[in-house]
Amino acid sequence: MRNHFKKRLQAREPQFGIFVVSNAMQNAEALAGSGYDYLCFDVEHSPSSTPALHAQLAAIAGSGTASVVRLTGLDLAAFKHYLDLGVDALMVPNIHTAEQARKAVQYTRYPPNGGVRGLGGTMRATRYGRDKDYFATAAENTCLLAQIESQEGLRNLDAICAVEGVDLLFFGPTDLSADMGYMGQPGHPEVVAAIEAGIRRAQALGKPSGILAGDPDCQRYIDAGATMVILGSDLGLMVRGADALAGKYCKPR
Repeated sequence: MRNHFKKRLQAREPQFGIFVVSNAMQNAEALAGSGYDYLCFDVEHSPSSTPALHAQLAAIAGSGTASVVRLTGLDLAAFKHYLDLGVDALMVPNIHTAEQARKAVQYTRYPPNGGVRGLGGTMRATRYGRDKDYFATAAENTCLLAQIESQEGLRNLDAICAVEGVDLLFFGPTDLSADMGYMGQPGHPEVVAAIEAGIRRAQALGKPSGILAGDPDCQRYIDAGATMVILGSDLGLMVRGADALAGKYCKPR
């Protein structure tokens, strides 16, 4: 298997990363030297574009830092674009049912093996046509992360776990907290308990799981069995650092 990120997830090796929400090649390049296992480029909630993402992926190539892209949803064209760019994993938000999970898998697979992904020629994922084995090994090397962020998703957890081709369940505490009636309270005890139960259930069903949780809150989810943790975002780190420095030297406005 050439997708080392997927291989490590399957081996339940802890993977730590951050969201990249800034639409900047230089930020991605700088972060790739920090030692994170992966960077998750968040297309869902940031002003990203395919050319900009292409540049960011090129900037971290050779760094040893894996690339994950969080999509906007079940959009076949977007799946195709980002897989053709050669990302290591796709994260699909708002997976509520096994049917949605199967559709996501279908979007990552080529025909005739149950997929609808279109074949490209000189694309980045094939090293611009030089990788002659790409199409034969694409399914093995494609990594799909299904994001669980609703009570419906939690209720359907067993069925989603059973979908072949879903490599990891990623729990989204912010949207889940809103769906549970605790808007803006991802650390509410009932939200935390629901996620911990979901992680343990996924683990019992043989499926690895992940979570968005900063330090030190992430430890409780690691203890529950999560192996992929997003610790924050690039802009979050920048804003906190900038605010702290400004608060020390600048007058309030």
